[in-house]
Amino acid sequence: MTTLYAPPREADAFTRAMSPAPITAPLSPSILIADDDDEVRDVIEYRLQVAGYRTLTADNGQSALSLAIERRPRVIILDVTMPQIDGLTVCNRLHATPCTAEIPVLMISANCADRARELGLAAGADDYLPKPFTSHEMMRRVNWLLLSAGR
Repeated sequence: MTTLYAPPREADAFTRAMSPAPITAPLSPSILIADDDDEVRDVIEYRLQVAGYRTLTADNGQSALSLAIERRPRVIILDVTMPQIDGLTVCNRLHATPCTAEIPVLMISANCADRARELGLAAGADDYLPKPFTSHEMMRRVNWLLLSAGR
C-alpha cells in the first residue's frame, strides 16, 4: 500500500503521539491479461497501468488459469486462441471453480467475430471484444465489468 502521510522519524515523542496513523491508499484492482501475442498483451497492460490498475499477465491458458486461482484478479481479459489450454476452456474451468466463478471475463479474439463471440459467451464470458479494438473501448468494457460486478 502507498503511504500518503507518516510523521518524520526524527519527530519528537509529542509530535509522533499526536500524529494520526499513516493513511494508506486502497490497492487498485488487479486485472489478468492472458494473450499469447506479446505485443497485444503489452499494449493492454500499458493502458491498464496508465489508468491505475495493477496487472498480471499470462502467455498461455495454463498460466492464466493458475494465476487466476492463485491471485484472484478482479477482471480477466482472455484471448480465445492460446497455447496449452484455449481461452474457451480456461473460461469454462474458471466458472466451474468456486474461488474464480464470480470473476468477470472479457474475451478477446481476432478470429471470426460473430462465431468467437458466440463461443465466448457460451463458455461463460461476461463480454466479448473483437480484435483490433481501441484502448478506449477496452477500458470502457473493463470499467463496466468492474462496476457490474460491484467491485
